[in-house]
Amino acid sequence: MLCSGPAFLPVAAVVDFELTLSMPARLTADTGVDALTHAVEAYVSRKANPFSDGLALNAIRTIGRHLRRVYVDGRDLEAREAMMLAATQAGIAFSNSSVALVHGMSRPIGAHFHVAHGLSNAMLFPAVTAFSAPAAESRYADCARALGAAADGDSDALAADRLVEALRSLCQDLDVPTPQAHGIDKDEWFRLSPLMAEQALASGSPANNPVVPTVDEIQDLYAQIYA
Repeated sequence: MLCSGPAFLPVAAVVDFELTLSMPARLTADTGVDALTHAVEAYVSRKANPFSDGLALNAIRTIGRHLRRVYVDGRDLEAREAMMLAATQAGIAFSNSSVALVHGMSRPIGAHFHVAHGLSNAMLFPAVTAFSAPAAESRYADCARALGAAADGDSDALAADRLVEALRSLCQDLDVPTPQAHGIDKDEWFRLSPLMAEQALASGSPANNPVVPTVDEIQDLYAQIYA
């Protein structure tokens, strides 16, 4: 359930990267990909706006340069500080434009299979991006260029394709498992997929996606990522 309103807005927030130095590599990867998902989805959201765009692109740029570094070496102070800044910017971005299909599909995975939120995002991120990119090539191309996955001279279509490839490569480097490799039972996954698809759509987040999916399309994506 999404809770909103002025009562949920902090008077102040303590954003201190030194508090993250003890995070294990898995948690570092999961929260890092979550922040990247926030930034990309904020930028491609149907509710994107000039204020959120700048924050989102800057977060993508920073995460692209530092996430692998901090995953390999959790005591890399420069990378930790950069990731904390990027995560904060990405949070402000999506708070002003909303997340989309990755988050909509991620929440039911966490609810039914107790997968960490950032990890379920990472399981979905490349496949959902490949599904969504044709409907907003220029926006995904901007994300690819910010991430360092595409050059300024690349066409939008090529850049969007390279973003999908870059996300797959990033998830591989961060040892992101498939649901199957994570130990989720196949029969249970496919038994619950229809319900998860309905819950994902009902969450509202998929309505912000460049392509608003049907329940059947969400089920197909769940099937696609399982193994």
